[in-house]
Amino acid sequence: MSLRLAIVDDEAPARAKLRRYLSAYEDLSVVGEAANGRDALTLITRERPDVVLLDISMPDMDGFAVLQALGESLAAEIVFVTAHDDRALQAFEVHAFDYLLKPVSPERFDRLLQRLRERLIPRQDLDQRLDGLLQDLPAPTHYLEHLLVQADDSAQLLRTDRVSRIESSRNYLDVHAEGHSYRLRGTLESMQSRLNPVRFARVNRSTLIRLDAIREVQPWPEGEYRLLLDDGARITWTRRYLEHLPPGLSLRL
Repeated sequence: MSLRLAIVDDEAPARAKLRRYLSAYEDLSVVGEAANGRDALTLITRERPDVVLLDISMPDMDGFAVLQALGESLAAEIVFVTAHDDRALQAFEVHAFDYLLKPVSPERFDRLLQRLRERLIPRQDLDQRLDGLLQDLPAPTHYLEHLLVQADDSAQLLRTDRVSRIESSRNYLDVHAEGHSYRLRGTLESMQSRLNPVRFARVNRSTLIRLDAIREVQPWPEGEYRLLLDDGARITWTRRYLEHLPPGLSLRL
């Protein structure tokens, strides 16, 4: 198993140093870099890395503002890498995994990675085993037409044809329907197996959409597509998931 990391720092030499450290480990991959807060939001939302190496002082948005903007959608471990020695308490108040002071020594960085492996790789192994079990289950004879969701102080049945998209958030799912959001416990893989593949499609690592909710399709770089949904959300259909288009659907423009 490998860990996927994103580097966020406004200084190119600092990013290069972290890249150099990471290149020594075969079980790590860098999914992208960002030099400011706004680009960091785009990168983290698109790639869903396991770990974000995050600077604090950056133009337009500091590291804490990035975390606030991401909110509950953030499923990564955060490691602050900063020259500020007076923000550690604030970092751990937002549940940061670690706080590294620049300049970071190779020994300190190696200790961090050992701890990250201990935390994250067992979790990945479990997810892989669960995915395997789900794939071995027999195909359902019928698909879900309703979801039981919590609304205020009561539960209600939500018709799946009202759902625009379903997004993963750690061990939970955020179901978006007609301007409302509902949280369910579960995995995206499990939910996908219970929804009709003619009506719902996995479009990236973290999102399922109802196909009838698509309002616009735009070509995107690298052979991908940008979708506008009926609730105003803009979602990227990544190349990896374009290989498994639902029956009868073509995105050729």
